Amino acid sequence: MYAASREASSRAREALSAALAGSDTVAATTGSELFAVVAVLDDQRSLRVALADKSVAGSARAELAERVFGGKISAATQAVLTTAVAEDWSRTGDLVDTLELLGQEALLRAAADRGRLDVVEDELFRLSRIVEANPDLEQALGDRGKAAQAKRDLIERLLHGKVGDVTLELTEQAVSRRRSDIGAAFDHLSDLAASLRQQVVAHVRAAVDLNEQQREQLAASLQRLYDKQITVHVQVDPSLLAGVVVHIGDDVIDGSALGRLQRLRQSLT
Repeated sequence: MYAASREASSRAREALSAALAGSDTVAATTGSELFAVVAVLDDQRSLRVALADKSVAGSARAELAERVFGGKISAATQAVLTTAVAEDWSRTGDLVDTLELLGQEALLRAAADRGRLDVVEDELFRLSRIVEANPDLEQALGDRGKAAQAKRDLIERLLHGKVGDVTLELTEQAVSRRRSDIGAAFDHLSDLAASLRQQVVAHVRAAVDLNEQQREQLAASLQRLYDKQITVHVQVDPSLLAGVVVHIGDDVIDGSALGRLQRLRQSLT
């Protein structure tokens, strides 16, 4: 995002925090309703352009949002939406993407209020690995030519009764916006959940699965290195031969046998 959108996003997030000062029911409702607003804006180009039109006063855009959505969404959701559309955005898409992000954060706040944020984070991470391991499933969920409802129905059949309500709603929303890299979208949601727990995510590829003690030892080592609380997500990758590769943000720590062989090969050429 450019500066204007970053500032607008920050103020919209402040409005969300103020709106969610109640119970987990408020957070869950707000998240669901923000997703519904995003669906409307995705379908109605003229409306989303009008709500982000910088040539029109912010107060007028806010009034338009109230005329369109007033009485159809809760007061908390309306307050977030009104604040968001009254801001100036660098591009129309930034407004819609931010409303989606705020919906995700609201649902994750609801999970946190229920003491289930860590469960949701783990469910999302495992789902991203399942999708990554199944190319046909990844293609079906990321198919831009497939109707959003068809993809939501597929997710419902796959996950109903196997994950919590928040995870199900987040994943249905993720696939409905026609993303091509759906595995990355699920990873984003898992990382977002970790950030709300004030954790940094370490994506670890390991030649063999790590037991609980090994995961704890790796997390402790990374916490000392980064001076932050670390959540370790492990994906088994036998091609590494031995050892692990750790990704934290843009940092890569390659302690795998494959990595050592590649560095040796480079040193000999």
